[in-house]
Parts: sequence; C-alpha cells; structure tokens
Amino acid sequence: MHSASLGFPPCIRVLVVDEHPVVRQSLALLLASAGCEMSAEAGRRADAMALVKKRRPDLAIIDLPLEGEDGGDLIADLANHGVPVLVYSIYSDARRVEAAFAAGAQGFTTRCEHHNVFLDAIRRVAAGQYFVSPQAAAALVENVTGIRPDHSYHKLSSQEIEVYRLLGKGAGTPEIGATLGISQNTVESYYARILNKLKLSGVRELRRYAIAHPQASHDDTGSHPLP
Repeated sequence: MHSASLGFPPCIRVLVVDEHPVVRQSLALLLASAGCEMSAEAGRRADAMALVKKRRPDLAIIDLPLEGEDGGDLIADLANHGVPVLVYSIYSDARRVEAAFAAGAQGFTTRCEHHNVFLDAIRRVAAGQYFVSPQAAAALVENVTGIRPDHSYHKLSSQEIEVYRLLGKGAGTPEIGATLGISQNTVESYYARILNKLKLSGVRELRRYAIAHPQASHDDTGSHPLP
C-alpha cells in the first residue's frame, strides 16, 4: 500500500494527539504504510499547540476524549491555526460527533472502522473535504430518524447482502437486477426477505438503514479494527 494508490498528496505531515503512547506508535506505522509522515505527536493540548507552531502540520488527528481536558477547545485551537482536524475516537454517539464538528473538526472516525476507512478519512480531510465514518454516520442517522439498529444483517445470505449493499449505495430495483443478473421480481423478493430478517417495514426504511449501516457488506472482508 502506498500514497499514490490511495490518492494521497505527497508528504502529508500529520500531528497525532493521543494520551496513549502505544496508540501513537500504532498510528505512526499505519500512516507510514500509506506514505504519510507523523511529523509530531503529543498527549496534551498545550504540547499539541506548541508543536503546531514548530512543525506546521497539514493535518491533526486527535483522540477524544483526552483525559482531564476539553477536546472541543483543542479542536477549536487547531482550526483557528488553520490545521484541519480529524477526530479519532472509541465513541460514536451522535452527541459527540455533533460536538466535534461544531467545535471545528472536518472529520470523525472511530477505532472500530476498517483501516481503509481511516486512511480515506485522512485523504479527504487533508484535501479540505468533510468526512464522517460509517459508524459515526449511523449514529447521526439514528438520532434523526429514530431507527435503532439491531445488527441483524449477519443473518443475510450472500446474495441478500449484495442487494442490501447496492440499495445502500442508492441503486434502484432495475439497476440492482442488472448488476446481479436477476429479474426485478427477484430483487423485490430479496427485499421482502431482508425486511423480514431486519424487522423493517418497507423498502424506503430499508434504504435508509442500508445507508446508515453499511457494515453488512464488510462482514466477510477480513477487516480489523484500528488500534
């Protein structure tokens, strides 16, 4: 894996703020595998801001929460110094996600995501885009719609997972049928089976669920959580 294959600009300098040295070391290895450089690391807000002035990083990855400190203040400080912030947390509840963006973060991902999601977040935030990881997005959608996941998608067959995945990407019934080489009637029969297994009431609700919970399409990919 290298930076060009993932669309990284050359030599992204990253500041990592995490109170656990072992996590910072793990992130340094992951960043190096993608052609990025952990140019500075810190465990506290004051140290992080001192390093911003010395190293001028292109991006800051910060763990929330930081023990005994207000992570929102650190996000705001970094944003005010023109440093894009990607939050990296063990938490994904909507309140924390919203608070991070309100403070000035440009991205939010959790430690439970596949490492490719994390690297994509770095690429997008470094390019000036906003990024919300699948689990954080699911929490936001659940907060708005009231749809609570029961994570029953492990009950889906491989073909049902393909239908679910395509539906979550915005494909309609004709497109799903053409992609999978099955009739529209067969696609609709798969909808009925999936709805029954996930205990959802209709295709519209299923589509919202599939957008909010894309994990089903990753269950068999051999993915591993971040450190």
